[in-house]
Amino acid sequence: MAGHRFSVPRFEGVSQEQFIEHLYPQRKPLVLEGIDLGACTSKWTVDYLSQIGGRKEVKIHVAAVAQMDFISKNFVYRYFLLRFTLGIYVTFFKPDEKYYLRSLGEDPRKDVADIRKQFPLLEGDIKFPKFFREEQFFSSVFRISSPGLQLWTHYDVMDNFLIQVTGKKRVVLFSPRDAQYLYLSGSKSEVLNIDNPDLAKYPLFSKARRYECSLKAGDVLFIPALWFHNVISEEFGVGVNVFWKHLPSECYDKTDTYGNKDLTAASRAVQILDRALKTLAELPEEYRDFYARRMVLHIQDKAYSKNFE
Repeated sequence: MAGHRFSVPRFEGVSQEQFIEHLYPQRKPLVLEGIDLGACTSKWTVDYLSQIGGRKEVKIHVAAVAQMDFISKNFVYRYFLLRFTLGIYVTFFKPDEKYYLRSLGEDPRKDVADIRKQFPLLEGDIKFPKFFREEQFFSSVFRISSPGLQLWTHYDVMDNFLIQVTGKKRVVLFSPRDAQYLYLSGSKSEVLNIDNPDLAKYPLFSKARRYECSLKAGDVLFIPALWFHNVISEEFGVGVNVFWKHLPSECYDKTDTYGNKDLTAASRAVQILDRALKTLAELPEEYRDFYARRMVLHIQDKAYSKNFE
């Protein structure tokens, strides 16, 4: 099992001023209760969504197992009309499969997801928390998940509100400071079974601090940028993620439509490091080992934040 466990704090009736001045600067996850989200929490039944989006074609992930893995791609993509997709979710058309819908932009390579554009008839039902400026808005992602579905642990580079509209989810988060324990492949963790991890294969995972919360209809989870999160749908549910840019726009990759491409400066730094490591490879093993260790110490001294918790 993972090491230290913490509960994500919950706050009720938080105002915009309280969030921005007191909670947001802490850069830690928190659950907001009692936020005015509009009529969506009562209106977005399967029948209603089927009527509203019946002719909308959507791309869904289909997997034969509950734990979806984006590294090995243990799922396939299929296209269905939303009305048919909702029928699958509720009636378990194929009970041995799990289904996951993440809405996309008109052209996913160029356009971000925005529920107001892809599902305009739903726009009037939902209110986004007004805790960031409109010009900071990046995307709003409509999501539907089968019961029992678990999404891979990953991080995003933008701040994010996960709005649980209907159903229940369990969310497990890990601090960016524990990245070295998560066995990363890009922005994703190789450890799929976070509740019962294979510690023979992933021994460092036991050192990762685990933050956990349960989300019910109407709850809003604030996920700061770079915080790893793993989402388990405890029952059929509908959610909306709202991402926004908390840094100047020029910091972000202009080709990023998902909010998960590393910042441009970070990408450049990694490319420079890769070139440095290739240069080290020209040295004999004894020297390569010595100077690689010096590089690690140099990075720790110059780049790491000193205020470890």
